This record gives sequence, structure tokens and C-alpha cells, in this order.
Amino acid sequence: MARLYLFLGPEIGLKNDEIDSMRSSMKKKAGEIEFHSLYASETKVSEAVDILESNSLFGGVSFVVFHGAESIKKKDDIALLETVSSGSGDNTLVLTSDGWSVDAKLDKIVPKENRRTFKELFAERKEAWIRDFFRRDSLSIEQDAISLILELVENDTESLRSECSRFKWCFSEGSTIKASDVEHILAHNREESAFTLFDAISRPDEEPKTRLENALLILQKIQLTKNASPVLLIAGLATCFRKLSLWHSIHAGGAFVDDFQLKKHGFLGKTICAQYARASRIWGSSQCAAICALLSERDVAMRTEGSVLFSVRLSLLLYEIVIKKGAPIALYDARY
Repeated sequence: MARLYLFLGPEIGLKNDEIDSMRSSMKKKAGEIEFHSLYASETKVSEAVDILESNSLFGGVSFVVFHGAESIKKKDDIALLETVSSGSGDNTLVLTSDGWSVDAKLDKIVPKENRRTFKELFAERKEAWIRDFFRRDSLSIEQDAISLILELVENDTESLRSECSRFKWCFSEGSTIKASDVEHILAHNREESAFTLFDAISRPDEEPKTRLENALLILQKIQLTKNASPVLLIAGLATCFRKLSLWHSIHAGGAFVDDFQLKKHGFLGKTICAQYARASRIWGSSQCAAICALLSERDVAMRTEGSVLFSVRLSLLLYEIVIKKGAPIALYDARY
């Protein structure tokens, strides 16, 4: 019925580039194709398979991308996808996940040559990626400006592409982008996100109640934006706390860590290092692990339960992170 692929990993930009390349090649070969981008939180696996089946009956060709593959665990869904992979045809079904793995039974039915993991780029490659991106628009950029971009923007290439695209409309060809330009274009016009939310809750000089209140205000602003996605918000917070766990591991036992080692592990610039140093004073290594587990649990729940009570669930999640430090809510705490 279709070729089945599985794309894993947090590097959304490179993953999307690969999907776009496959789609383009498919269109050249088959002519017109039907493209569908579906999400596990909104669409059942059976609906995705129905699209492939119905289009095949009428001689059409479909390219379906199904996001949130980590939530596919039901025996019937996996059996249905197995019929897809065992068939033949011009259709393509790509299962994607921002995580590193899916259910073992699902992983087993995807041909080995059709499985790919898109890992986050190393710091040096991110810097080179930014430099090349600006060069394609006939712009150059100073090293300090690159470091500031990496501090302000989520470090997957999709987010970097979106934010760096702003500069070509503000500068003429041949211009050199400085750190002050980045501060003006990105920092002053910065939208709230999972990363500004993490920054707001990572301030040990403020009382937990104050940090929670600020976090809830930011959450409200995020939810009012056109492209607000609870799943992406949780994924962004998970990235931050995984990075905080890494900070704890490289500083374990009070070990001295120089700038080279920090940069090697993705801690680029003084601002981001100061942020994670502050955060490490609030959440210890074991608390980070608990929060990561909590975020993973809430992510699955939100993908499978739909949009009901999203706002309430996210507010409770922030309470568990800020006030309970990763412990799930069990008893009413009168202090807060």
C-alpha cells in the first residue's frame, strides 16, 4: 500500500528538509500528489491509513506525514501499520517523533533502511549553519552575533531558519550583522516561548510563588498566539531540563569545567551559562530527572487525550515544576 518510514530525533529542521526532499522527488516522479500532515493528538492511525487506501483506489498518490509516533502503542494500530509496510505502491507514510524511540513493536515493522534519527547539531556545526545561512543572503555575521543568536533562539535548524530569515528584510546585501543588530532584531521583538518560560522560572533570587505567577502570565501569552501548541511547549521545556541534567552531570562532584568544555556540550555564551548555573541552584540532578519524566508523561497524555482542559493541565504542570520541583501533585499545600 505504501512505503513506511520512521524519522526520530529533536532536530526538526533537518527532519523537515528530508521530508521536503522526499516530497519533491515524489512529485517529479508521479506528477500531482496529495500531501497530508497529521498529528497523533488530533488524528487516529486508522484515518491516516484510510487516506492512503482511498487515494490508491482512485489511482492517486499520497504522501502522509504522521507526527507523534511515540504515542502509537495500541496493538490494532501497529497491526494496521504493518499491513501498510507489507504492501507495495507509490504512496508514502512517514511517522515522526521528536523523541529517540518508539514502541518496540512499531520500530520492528519499519524497514531498517527507512529509519533515520536526526540528532541535534554540535555547537560548531550550528555556528557554521548560521554563517552559511547568512552567506546565502549575501550577508556576513560576526562571531559574537552568532553566539547571541544561539542564546536567544531554540537551537534546532527550523527555529534558527525562521528567526535568521528576519535579517534579510532589514539589511542590504553586503552588510555585516553585529551582536547589537541581533539584540535589536531578536531580543527586543522576542515572542514568549518554552525558552522564555524556562528563563522566568529559573531565578533563584525570586520566591517560588513569584516565579509561578510570572510563569502563568507567560503561559497565558503563549496560549493567545496563533500557533500555540501545548505539545511543542512541553517539548521545549523537556529540552531545557535535559540540558540542565547535562549541566549537572558535567559539574558533578564540583569539577571545574572550562569554556571549551561548556561550548563542546552546547552551552554557548555567558548568558546561557549563567541561566543554567542559576537553574542548577533550584533543581538538583534527581529533581531534573523527575521533571523530565513528568514532562514525558504529560506529553503522552496531551497527545492522546485531545485539547480538553489543555490550559488547566499546563498550569498544573508548571505548579509541579516550580513549587513541587518535579513531584506530582498529591496533597493540597496550604503554603502556596
